[in-house]
Amino acid sequence: MDVERWQRLSPLLDGLLDLAGDARAVHLHRLRSDDPALAAELEALLAMEEEDAGFLAEPLPDLRPATHAGSRLGPYRLERLLGEGGMGQVWLAERADGLYQRQLALKLLRPGYADPNLRLRFSREREILARLQHPNIARLLDAGIGDGDRPYLVLEYVEGVPITEYCQVHALPVEARLRLFLQVCAAVSHAHANLIVHRDLKPSNMLVAEGHDVRLLDFGIAKLLDHDGGQTAHPRTEVRAFTLHYAAPEQIRGEPVSTLTDVYSLGVVLYELLTGEKPYRLRRQSDGEWERAILEVVPPRPSLAVQRRAETGQLDPAQARRLGRRLRGDLDNILLKALAKDPARRYPSVEALALDLARHLDGRPVQARPPRIGYQLQKYVQRHRWTVAFGSLAAVLLLGTLGTALWQAREARHEAARALALQRFVVGLFDHAGGARQSEGLALRELLTAGARRGERELEQQPRARAELLGVLARLYVGIGDYRQALEQAQRQQALLDADPDAPAQLRLDAAAQHGRILRLLSRSQDCMARMQPLAAEAVRLRDASPQPAADFYVQYGRCQRMLGQPHAARQWYERALALRGGVLHDDAGMVENLIDLAALDSDAARTDAAIEHFLDARRHLHARLGDRHPLAVQVQRSLGVLYLDRGQAEEAAAVLGPALALSTELHGAGHPSTLAVRRQLGLAWLQLGRLNEAAQTLEAQHVLTRAVLGDRHRETGMSLDALGRLALERGDSAAAIADFTAAVAIWRQPDGHHLLDYGLHDLGLALQAAGQAARAEQALQEARRLRVQRLGASHPAVGDLDRAIGELLLAGGDSAQARAWLDRAVRLTAVGYGPDDPRSVAARLALARLQADPASALDRLVHDLPGQARLQPLRWRARAYAAQARCTGGDPAAAGRSLSSLERELAHDRPEGGSLPREVAALAGACGARG
Repeated sequence: MDVERWQRLSPLLDGLLDLAGDARAVHLHRLRSDDPALAAELEALLAMEEEDAGFLAEPLPDLRPATHAGSRLGPYRLERLLGEGGMGQVWLAERADGLYQRQLALKLLRPGYADPNLRLRFSREREILARLQHPNIARLLDAGIGDGDRPYLVLEYVEGVPITEYCQVHALPVEARLRLFLQVCAAVSHAHANLIVHRDLKPSNMLVAEGHDVRLLDFGIAKLLDHDGGQTAHPRTEVRAFTLHYAAPEQIRGEPVSTLTDVYSLGVVLYELLTGEKPYRLRRQSDGEWERAILEVVPPRPSLAVQRRAETGQLDPAQARRLGRRLRGDLDNILLKALAKDPARRYPSVEALALDLARHLDGRPVQARPPRIGYQLQKYVQRHRWTVAFGSLAAVLLLGTLGTALWQAREARHEAARALALQRFVVGLFDHAGGARQSEGLALRELLTAGARRGERELEQQPRARAELLGVLARLYVGIGDYRQALEQAQRQQALLDADPDAPAQLRLDAAAQHGRILRLLSRSQDCMARMQPLAAEAVRLRDASPQPAADFYVQYGRCQRMLGQPHAARQWYERALALRGGVLHDDAGMVENLIDLAALDSDAARTDAAIEHFLDARRHLHARLGDRHPLAVQVQRSLGVLYLDRGQAEEAAAVLGPALALSTELHGAGHPSTLAVRRQLGLAWLQLGRLNEAAQTLEAQHVLTRAVLGDRHRETGMSLDALGRLALERGDSAAAIADFTAAVAIWRQPDGHHLLDYGLHDLGLALQAAGQAARAEQALQEARRLRVQRLGASHPAVGDLDRAIGELLLAGGDSAQARAWLDRAVRLTAVGYGPDDPRSVAARLALARLQADPASALDRLVHDLPGQARLQPLRWRARAYAAQARCTGGDPAAAGRSLSSLERELAHDRPEGGSLPREVAALAGACGARG
């Protein structure tokens, strides 16, 4: 049969195998009327299936490639056949191109395993499996496709015998067998840590070499052959990348596999290693019977299995009795737990299985058995038999010692149970993730919800462990930007801790810090203070005993105080945290985080230059210690972008915000609050640069997402509305700008936004002025000034910005005397605070120049004296426009008209999308033309 013929027969055969007898006969009758030869071939294959259930183990009948000693496959020469199985052949091989001399194991896969993407898959999987560097794993060295599309795998050649054969030949005792098996567990655990699942664990893949070292073979080969997605084939006709006798129930059912699949297969191997037979006795030897047993039959206890072997004459009765006693109890329970049909009832990981075996070898209680006092006592006596014997002479002392030991054992058991439960939860997340890759994909929120439900169910009787789990969940939800779900987990954790007066102080501190953090992120900083303040003194007291939780608490408490306008208190907590993280914990990420927090205080105080220097210092620390792709890099770059925009450096802002947006999208996703904040700042940079279309597209898109993610009343939603207001004002839509600014101001009147309120009122005043509502504009600007003076002090340069805005409003209304007083003060404050060449200082000087006796000359001098910085270009244009206006009203409209026309052409070239400045120049040109 050729390949083309098989490709036509295969799907038809799958369909027929799915049908019952009568339906199958009807379908065959229809096929026979269309193509008698095809129907005859199908009937023959169905007859073969009834006679031999394993006839379809070959992916393509009668097409095994001819291979012999001396054949070459790529750069390798085949020397002799080492073995042959369902997936292909294993040859001893060596390099034929002379590159190096070394014996290798070359696994030649059958052609039925090949697919159109196999070359790409081999290359990718080779890179993945190259990470496996463990003394008990035979490494995959190469993979490729030879002539005739024959896929092959090249592995390290190991001389040894299967672990079961080795134990039988050397008649090893149970303890020695368990220690060999623990080497296997260590190898599998290493691969699981690298997110690789074996899927085909069996004794022939576990060779014992010289020195009693176990080497695990073919690790990841089943993963290599497993397709990334798509439909699951019919279980009777699909190519199996596993050995049936050691397969887990979920493999038989065609369900997604996970690390728990390997736990089951290890249980089968250990069962055979200890009893000399597999866990199931079959009525007949067939694949169908094996599948039925694996899915339905509960394996007998190993201690009973060895007794049955003695009854059938396979084992000496005396030896069987000794072995049965040795297996009875702990090992019975360990093996049955590993072999549970339901993955959720097995050991949650290979490490958990190995840990229980190690406990058994050490004579300690195992997790597979109920923790009864009698059992604990028995284990204690076994471990300390001589101590107990001599201690019987002093019964009172023994009772005291024993009580203490039992208490310690109980405490240790509780701690181990909590750790194991959390481990099960994390493993459960990966189990769900594995299923997601096989189907259509599962959102991380759904993954967390499913894992949380499982963790809650398994920890129903362990409230403290459940509290720890809820804290983990809260952190994970914060990480993906789902603050509402994070708050729900934090509240449930708080309820459990409130009901547990003996909960460790470290756990209480950590829970309060995370709860406070979430409340602040939800714009509820007053609630954050209420949650954290009762534990503030405890956090100081535990500084030395629990430095990490204490430092985390200090940071979150300081941030809440910062949001509520308490910068001095916030600084004290930040500096305490920095002292711990730098001097005690040596926590590089924490130190950078604290440097960012301290720089943010300078930014809040409008100390722009100092804040920029501190953020640049934080960025240098981050680059040197953690690299440029750390999540903190997003925060640093975003903060620098905000400050550059304050200084009018739009080009520099865009240069840092663009990469920050790409990194935040990669690390957090497009809808994460951090990503949305960076996108908003980038939109404002486009706005300053006159790229209105890009600004509009960016700001409008992020506003929709910000409202959806954080809600209508969040302070970040207010910042989004303020950005839209600036866009509307630049486009000339003062009504829309007023509406947006008014909404932002309403949000910022809440406690969490109070430190932003003066900025919002400033913007609202400018919009009202543009709409011709001078009285309301002055009211908004005066309120903004009062708030800013309260927050920063009357001599702060940021107060000078508002003095200039009020002066310009009065100047536009014709009140020159009042305007001069405000503008004089603005020039003094900004020149001292920002420096003479800062755009905010230049803007104040420009406004005052318009009140001079010869405004045109004053404005010309200003333009002439300005340094050639790109950030000052909009002010040059504006000064030239006002100078032309002064000349027009001063009696030279012709010269003024020429200046304004030239300026219009220049703006049309540099600001082709328009904006407030081109509109203002056009209005001045029109007024001057009418005057002329």
